[in-house]
Amino acid sequence: MRRTFVSLVAATGFLVGCSALDFLNPFSGSGKVKMAELPAFQEKARPHSLWRYSIGKADGAVFYPAIVGNAVFVAAANGSIARLEDGAEIWRIRADKPLSAGVGSDGEQVVVGTRQGEILAFSARDGSPLWQARTSSAILAPPLVDADMVVVRGGDDRISAFDPTGRLKWFYQRPVPNLSLRNTAPMVFAGQFILTGFPGGKLLALSEQNGAPIWEGTVSLPRGATELERISDVVSMPAAAGNIGCAVAFQGRVTCFDFSQGGNSVWSRDISSWAGLSVDRNSVFVTDDESALHALDIASGSSRWKMELLLRRNLTAPQIVGNNYLAAGDVEGYTHIFERGSGLLVGRARIDSSPILAMPMRLGNDQILVQSRDGAVEALEIR
Repeated sequence: MRRTFVSLVAATGFLVGCSALDFLNPFSGSGKVKMAELPAFQEKARPHSLWRYSIGKADGAVFYPAIVGNAVFVAAANGSIARLEDGAEIWRIRADKPLSAGVGSDGEQVVVGTRQGEILAFSARDGSPLWQARTSSAILAPPLVDADMVVVRGGDDRISAFDPTGRLKWFYQRPVPNLSLRNTAPMVFAGQFILTGFPGGKLLALSEQNGAPIWEGTVSLPRGATELERISDVVSMPAAAGNIGCAVAFQGRVTCFDFSQGGNSVWSRDISSWAGLSVDRNSVFVTDDESALHALDIASGSSRWKMELLLRRNLTAPQIVGNNYLAAGDVEGYTHIFERGSGLLVGRARIDSSPILAMPMRLGNDQILVQSRDGAVEALEIR
C-alpha cells in the first residue's frame, strides 16, 4: 500500500491538504479556542540584539542554523548558504537548486538537502562545492555531520550515512504506518549512537558504525479507532542529559529512557507534542500541542510547573539558555523568555512578523540564535 504523509509544518500547526485534519490545526477556523493575545508580564530578562542578518525565506521548509565555534551557517529555500562570524558575512553562495533542509556542519563541511533527495556538501572555509550524493526521497531534516560521517533522513524515513567524501557507508529503513506526519526534526548524536524518532511512537538508537539498531524504545503506543486517531509519531528532536534520553510523540506521551540500562523506559507522562522538548540534569521542558509549557522532574516525571499564558501561539520547543532561562519562538515571530525554575514569562523580543519554526539555538552563555520563516536571523543575549 502506498504511504500517505500528513504534511505538518513543524512548530506552526499549519497543515496542508485534507480538511479532515482540522483537528490538528488550531487556525483551521473550526477550533473553539483562539490564539492567546500577548500577555502582560514583568520584564526581568531583556533579550538584547547582538546582530542581525537576512538569508532568505524557508518556503515551506524548516531551516536550522548550524553553530560551530564562532561560525554560524545558515541557509534558505532559494539555495542561499552563508557563513557568519559575529554577524559578519564571511562568504555567501547560491546552490544551483532549491533547498529543503539544512544546515549541518562540523566546521569543515556544510551540508544541506533538496526535495529530490540530493545531499550537497560545501567547504566551510570558503563555500566551494565538495561533493553531491543522493538518497531515496526528499530531505526534510537537517543533516547530522561530524568528522567521520554525514547522516541524512529522507521523507520516507530512510536514514543514510555517507563518509566525508560522499560515499554511502550504510542505510537503515523500517516499515512504517501508511499514515504518518512529516518529520523535519534533527537527529542527535548520543555517545556512540544516533538517536532519532519514528512513526508509531518509537525512539531508536542506531550504531554510528553500521546503522544497526542498538535499542528501540516505545515513547507512546498508537490508540484510537481510525488511522488519524492512531497517529502517534515522534516528529521532534530527542534530547539527552547524562545517561537519560527523552522524546515526545504527537497524540502520545513524553517518555524518558536510561541509556546505561539498554534504553529501558524510566517513566512516561500523557503529554502530546509536535514541537518537542529539551532537558537538563534535573528537568524535562516540553511544549505541548496547545502551546502550554511543562517542566517535569527528569527522575520521576512529576510536574514542577506549567505555563499556559501563550496557548495556541504555536510555541517551538523550549531552548535552555544559560543557568536561569528558557526561550521559545512563536507563530508571530516573537521569542519569549521564561524563568527556568518557575515558568514565569520574563522577556520578549520580536524577530519579524513571520513564524519561528525551529527551536532557538544556543549560541553562547545567555545567548541564542533565532531564524524566522522569512529568513531573519538574529543573535540575542538575555540580560
